[in-house]
This record gives sequence, C-alpha cells and structure tokens, in this order.
Amino acid sequence: MKPVGFIGLGNMGGRMTACLTRSGASVVGFDTRLELAAALGAEPAAMPREVAERADIVLMSLPDSTVVEAVMNGDAGVLAGCRAGQVVVDLSTADPASTRRLHGLLADRGVDYLDAGISGGAAAAEKGALTLMVGGTVSALDAVRPTLEAFSSKIFHVGESGSGHATKLLNNFLNAVSLAATAEVMVAAKKAGLDLATVLEVLNASSGVNFATLNRFPRIIEGDYLEGGLTNTLMMKDVTLYAGYVSQLGVASLNSAGPLASFGLARGLGYADRISNTVVDAIGDISGGVRVADQSTTEDEEQS
Repeated sequence: MKPVGFIGLGNMGGRMTACLTRSGASVVGFDTRLELAAALGAEPAAMPREVAERADIVLMSLPDSTVVEAVMNGDAGVLAGCRAGQVVVDLSTADPASTRRLHGLLADRGVDYLDAGISGGAAAAEKGALTLMVGGTVSALDAVRPTLEAFSSKIFHVGESGSGHATKLLNNFLNAVSLAATAEVMVAAKKAGLDLATVLEVLNASSGVNFATLNRFPRIIEGDYLEGGLTNTLMMKDVTLYAGYVSQLGVASLNSAGPLASFGLARGLGYADRISNTVVDAIGDISGGVRVADQSTTEDEEQS
C-alpha cells in the first residue's frame, strides 16, 4: 500500500501527521524544515512533487493560499507529480476563489481536490479530535474518509469546491470576534475589581457565553495561555481574508473592525508570533498594564 502524503508539518500539520503515524499509516512528508518529517515518524521527501509521485492521497496544511499555490505550481510542485485517480486534500485556511482555481487545474488531470477547513486547534489535533468542513465531491470524500478519521472526530460535507474553505472563514471570524470581545471584557472585569472566575461562571450561565468564555479564559486566568494554537498574525490573516471574501459576496462586514483592531494591536505590541489568546495582554497593555492571568502561577511556570 502506498503511503499517505503530507505537505506542511508545522503546528497543525505536524500534529495531524503524528496522528496518522500513530494509527499505523505510512506517511511521506515534506516541509521546508526538512528535519520535521523524520521526527514525526514520516519518510522525508525532498519536494512537494515527490510527495505527489509517491502517494495516492496527498494532504496539505499550509499558512495561506499564496503558499498553497506555490506548493502546487512549478517543476517541484504537486501538479508536476500528480496523476489521475489521486485525491489532494487541502487542510489550510485559504481563499475559496484560489481553491476553486486549483480544483479546476487538478480536475483537468483527473485528480480530485477537496478543501477541508479544520477547527479545534492544537489540542484537538493532538487528540485526533478535529472537526472538518469539506468541499468537493462526496465520492472523493468517501475515498479519503478513513484517512481523515485518524485526526478528526467530526467530518461534514458542506458543498462543492470552495465550500469547505468558505465555511472555515465564517467559523474563524466568529472565533476571532468572541476571543477579542471576551479579552476586552476580562480586562474590564479585572479593572473593576471583580473576581474573574466568578465572572466567567456568570457568563457561562448567561447570554454572553461563547467558546472563549467556556474553553479559553478559565485557563488563561490561571496563567495557562494554551500555547501552540493560532498566532495573532494568523488570526489577523484569517479575519482579513474573511472581510475580503464577504465583500466579494456583497455582504457588509460591520463587525470585522473589532477583531482587526484587537489582533492588529497585538501584532504591533510584540505578540505577533504568540498564541492569539495573548490578545488579552495587548488590550491590558494599553489599559494600564493589566494582566488577567494569575501572576504567581505564570511566574512559577516560567521558572520551571
């Protein structure tokens, strides 16, 4: 049996690759950091083209459409090595218009292209419990479903090519709004002298409940920022991509200004490559140097 191909072995791709190898799958992997493949138990490939030549199923987890297109095109790219009957699955956060263009190029070669947006973050990837929203043909999804189930617990077929990445942009935008807004509220609660754990209990039993109040801030106020997830730079990229996408649809994006300002602030204040949860520290910085995290816990972790 041919190995599964995986291109992009970073924060999320590396965790998904580890799930595959733990499940017993043979994986051939490529990343610009050539040492990553072997560290994850995968056979290293010298270029994306080699991955396509050696695998029937090729998975990609890359930062954005610019990188996806670079990996697909050129003499060393996936298109140069692909053949009829293959399935390429793009697990990146990408521009749906670019996705549809690539779908057409691969279809001309008899290759199915699925765009599979992912949700759940690093923790879910680690456990193999991601949620996937997949665009493309049902038959192609059925063919690769056993492979995808190695790192995902919920797989939704959401429509034709581009639909998976479109759904991912919508989801990521709501994630950005709730995270940025909750960060602001927690800084305000701290300055008001409120007990943050109690505030979170109230929010989670009330109409203000959201993913950030349920899953992020109970840990953040204890000094655990859940490192390893989406950075402020990547969150800013996703919100910008969302705003451009809905503009193409003719939808007024009245609520994108908040997260763009919040994550832009975080980037400007030196948190660009830190997990997006640190947006609360950026807001705290310009609000009088507020920290919602338990400082004694944070200092203990830094010393250990």
